[in-house]
Amino acid sequence: MLRVFLKEIGGGVAGPSLTYLLCGIFQAQRLLGPRRPHRCFFESFIRTLIIVCAALAVVLSSVSICDGHWLLAEDRLFGLWHFCTTSNQTGPHCLRDLSQSHVPGLAVGMGLARSVSTLAVVAAIFGLELLMVSQVCEDLHSRRKWALGSVFLLISFVLSSGGLLSFVILLRNQVTLIGFTLMFWCQFTASFLFFLNAISGLHINSITHPWGQPRKF
Repeated sequence: MLRVFLKEIGGGVAGPSLTYLLCGIFQAQRLLGPRRPHRCFFESFIRTLIIVCAALAVVLSSVSICDGHWLLAEDRLFGLWHFCTTSNQTGPHCLRDLSQSHVPGLAVGMGLARSVSTLAVVAAIFGLELLMVSQVCEDLHSRRKWALGSVFLLISFVLSSGGLLSFVILLRNQVTLIGFTLMFWCQFTASFLFFLNAISGLHINSITHPWGQPRKF
């Protein structure tokens, strides 16, 4: 059919000439067809670094919440899930009933703190998924997915900061700077990373050119 069409428009084309013509058509289609959005190495490196740091923050926050022991005050250990007393003669004795710690409102307040902190991890996981999908499946909506993932990380920062602040306010009479455990500082670091990655993600999305669109000079 193609040979008949070429005969009609050009008066006939020989076999080798037809092959050359088809190759030229295919090359033209390849050059004129839609190309994959191209980004510079530095932008790709920064976006990858944001994803890695966000994943690290999720791991730190998850470990910190699961352990839950955030404050050591004299012979008492306060946590999100348990209240423990320690002594030299016996090992730590932990109770899930936080009302026995004789701290007003600790049981209700700690339930709120751990719920907010857990929601922060969930929001961060959704944000991390959106960030990774936007880089693996590059299309016209990739930048929107990246921005939405950064917003989820910002929400995670607000929630995790609220959990930390609630914990400190509830135990303000027992709080000392050296009393905070390693798990508390892990959660603090994770909260800071959530904020840093969210702001960095939104910023790099605003200063870089949209993928696949022609530049204006």
